[in-house]
Amino acid sequence: MAQHNITGINGEKQAAKFLSDNGYIILETNWRHRKKEIDIIAKIDKLIVIVEVKTRSSEYFENPKEAVTKKKQKFIIEAADAYAQEFDIDLEFRFDIISILLKNNKYEIEHIIDAFQASLL
Repeated sequence: MAQHNITGINGEKQAAKFLSDNGYIILETNWRHRKKEIDIIAKIDKLIVIVEVKTRSSEYFENPKEAVTKKKQKFIIEAADAYAQEFDIDLEFRFDIISILLKNNKYEIEHIIDAFQASLL
């Protein structure tokens, strides 16, 4: 497996742990709908939180959160809609980004709550 894939998998594990440690219930990881994927689906109170995780070992090219383009947001929103329909969920959804930067073998985690809105795309 390529190093960037390993970095991404480890980042998603760190993000799930971070969310759990902060009171979120992890419902799904790497949930797929056709070719679209949601990294983490969590719940807190009566809110479903769709989380896109971006992990980098360097900020040389871009900050991880900058990799969540409008096109990527659209794919995430479409997948979230499919998830809501498949499981007949009638709760409010929120879209977050967890940006993880690996520096000196330590994870720097930034949780961007309500990072984008479904209605704005």
